Amino acid sequence: MNVEELHKLLTMKGGSRKKPRHRESEIQQACVEWFRLSYPHYIIAAIPNGGSRNVIEAANMKREGVLAGFADLIIICDHKILFVEMKTPKGRQQETQKEFQRKVEALGFHYVICRSFEEFKTTVTNWLGRAA
Repeated sequence: MNVEELHKLLTMKGGSRKKPRHRESEIQQACVEWFRLSYPHYIIAAIPNGGSRNVIEAANMKREGVLAGFADLIIICDHKILFVEMKTPKGRQQETQKEFQRKVEALGFHYVICRSFEEFKTTVTNWLGRAA
């Protein structure tokens, strides 16, 4: 699938599909796929902080460096870093996410919240234009 085919698939209206249960995850997956197709020479990575884990696994992950509030995605390119928090249109940041955003911005990095594939695409394209 190329970038144009992905864009067409993501912007289709109607259809018989049910409303997805994990909309934020689906948006994020589409964003990552588009980014990797569009910018294969840059890095995009997910930070797996959420999800259900047993107590032992959660404690181990915390000791390994998992940080509550860390952005969902990190983009690295040409001496620049962008932190991206994915939310649904009605989703809200948790307090730990707001604190992470404050710290990242105080260190001079960019942090954005994206609520759709189109918003992600526009934001990243504009940021890369400034980052280049």
